[in-house]
Amino acid sequence: MHSDSTLAIYLQELEESLLQSTVRKSELVSQLLSEEFVEFGSSGHTFTKEQIIIALQAESPVNCTATEFNVKLLAPQTALVTYRACRHSEPPVFSVRSSIWQQRDGQWQMVFHQGTISSSHK
Repeated sequence: MHSDSTLAIYLQELEESLLQSTVRKSELVSQLLSEEFVEFGSSGHTFTKEQIIIALQAESPVNCTATEFNVKLLAPQTALVTYRACRHSEPPVFSVRSSIWQQRDGQWQMVFHQGTISSSHK
């Protein structure tokens, strides 16, 4: 069992890994997203796990960084992760993001994610 601080670090590492193009195109994504995963995209569309995996396979490599991580335990095996992200493109795209993670059979999986475009990094 993780302490609150080590759990926060662990979930931040999982979130940051999902920003890396090599991970986004790998089998690891399927392991990190639960079967009932749902994403509310910044486009306003809702996506399933299968749709996200297909989209990530077709995605051009991205350079994205994350800051201002916050992890809040909602229940003993459920956590809310929030952060700000910057997609380093021209022009840069800033977003605020939130994810709900649940631990099942000793493995943490994302069950929900939402990204909202922000006008700036702050």
